[in-house]
Amino acid sequence: MNVLYSGDAKISDGVIISALSLAKNVHEPLNIYIVTASLDYGTEKKPALDARFAPLLEIALRKYNPGCTVSLIDISEQFKAGLPHANVNTRFTPFCMLRLFADGIDCLPSKILYLDNDVICRGDPLPFYNTDIENAEMAGVLDHYGSHFFRNCIFKRDYVNSGVLLLNLGKIKESGLFKKARAMCVSKKMFMPDQSALNKLCTGQSKIICPRKYNEQRRLRQDTVFQHFTTSFRFFPYFHSVTVKPWETEKMHEVLNLHEYDALLCEYKIIKKEILQNEMQ
Repeated sequence: MNVLYSGDAKISDGVIISALSLAKNVHEPLNIYIVTASLDYGTEKKPALDARFAPLLEIALRKYNPGCTVSLIDISEQFKAGLPHANVNTRFTPFCMLRLFADGIDCLPSKILYLDNDVICRGDPLPFYNTDIENAEMAGVLDHYGSHFFRNCIFKRDYVNSGVLLLNLGKIKESGLFKKARAMCVSKKMFMPDQSALNKLCTGQSKIICPRKYNEQRRLRQDTVFQHFTTSFRFFPYFHSVTVKPWETEKMHEVLNLHEYDALLCEYKIIKKEILQNEMQ
């Protein structure tokens, strides 16, 4: 099973938790690729993930899945050359758009599962991973909110959330999907830029819609395989947004009243401590 994460140094906490949850639920070789980059753009000065992070994470994950590998790929130069200028200063970090460079990274396999770093696996993901996408560019789950408001066909909900995407990179290279999406992000300011670009450009049979359980964005359900901790909205006692990430343990308990992942988060803290100690040596 091939998995892709992307981001700068700030994604380390989420990647540890998400990758650990995968290692505990995937019982076949697990190949994890992390695409990272640094950015020095005006007031934006953010480092890439430390090169030592990947081998240290691999050592930790092999305790749960002996066939696990972790590779770190720094594409800082490519990212700077194709910087999404129109969307650098939006509320969405430009590093979200790193996934759109995957078609130009030769070491990535043709079929790969992209996950945001705030996604936790709590069941067997292989039925989703084994979805037949030979003739499609990607497979995903409807965006909980966006699919009601954004759609290419007025009569059909087809706007997917980009936090969990099964990608056919071979097909994407042929169609130029990511290349076109990058161009849109460079020139056109958009709400949720990369997600909007992908949904605008990937239509019809090129995009397979999968069941909600493979990207649960609202609340934990009995059949949930991937829980994605996106921003949600509450109407009582007043209308407000709620954003809680997996590494915010106290908020997980107090705001979401969620204890499902307590054991996982305890293991994450141990692994994080080990990685930090080794990085400082």
